[in-house]
Amino acid sequence: MSEALNGDRGALPPGVSRPTELRETLEKDGYLSDEGLSTAIFLALKLGRPLFLEGEAGVGKTEVAKTLSRVLDTPLIRLQCYEGMDASQAVYDWDYARQLLHIRTTEAFGEDEDRKRVEDELYTREFLVGRPLLQALEHHGENPPVLLIDEVDRADDEFEAFLLEVLSEFAITIPELGTVAAARPPIAVITSNRTREVHDALKRRCLYFYIDHPTLEREVEIVRLRVPGADERLARQVAEAVQSLRGMGLYKSPGVAEALDWTESLVALGAKELDEGLIEATLGSVVKYREDQQRTLGSSLSAIMGGMGTAGRSGSGGA
Repeated sequence: MSEALNGDRGALPPGVSRPTELRETLEKDGYLSDEGLSTAIFLALKLGRPLFLEGEAGVGKTEVAKTLSRVLDTPLIRLQCYEGMDASQAVYDWDYARQLLHIRTTEAFGEDEDRKRVEDELYTREFLVGRPLLQALEHHGENPPVLLIDEVDRADDEFEAFLLEVLSEFAITIPELGTVAAARPPIAVITSNRTREVHDALKRRCLYFYIDHPTLEREVEIVRLRVPGADERLARQVAEAVQSLRGMGLYKSPGVAEALDWTESLVALGAKELDEGLIEATLGSVVKYREDQQRTLGSSLSAIMGGMGTAGRSGSGGA
């Protein structure tokens, strides 16, 4: 159960009144964040502002929304964006099959209904299918839901412009029914992999934070926390190898998610430490493009092994 702190908009987990406390709460749920990220999340929750998270795929942006849903004990409503998505797929659509059935049922019973009244019945809430945005606005639980608008950079400019209205007013207008406004604004988390620039107008409505790849030490902590079956040596070797891969200029550098997948695969095989043969056998858990695998399996494999013990770079990520 969450705790409202500033009227109808803000919501924080119970007992949390500072960013450091929120950071500890997230960590207890398995999400490690640095001071900058935990402060951005704290402010978004307290001020009731949408949170815009940008960064490469796999650095933990989506996981922020999932974790908030758990620590606030509130539903997660996810809108996965894609090219060509329009408002009917994100907000609402009419249930045409049920509308047709209603017409046929009315005809079958021979009801002496006037045509205009039957048509009006077809466009009532009963025949409306709520998509993620409408579901978030109509939520009437004790706590506002977490609305995850994932990978908004995949959507078209037109949909991005539509989001401006939703995020400004937390309301939408359905021509046949009128305006639907949220009783309490959802906790909105918007993510972007930066495949294209998102318009400034959308960012202005949000608090912004860029999640970078984690430092070596932080990545070891994340692996240890999320894959408890991995011992310290294996976790460190995986983190070092992943950081070496990120420095190779691959088409798709592995994120934290891939580091966790790789570690889970290694643990499933009973591995205690990495060697070249094991890296080659399990490379598909961490490198997901054929060209990148071919490059890695060449002379770079020995470079990865040589990089263990020396890898590391700065970052701000979490997961």
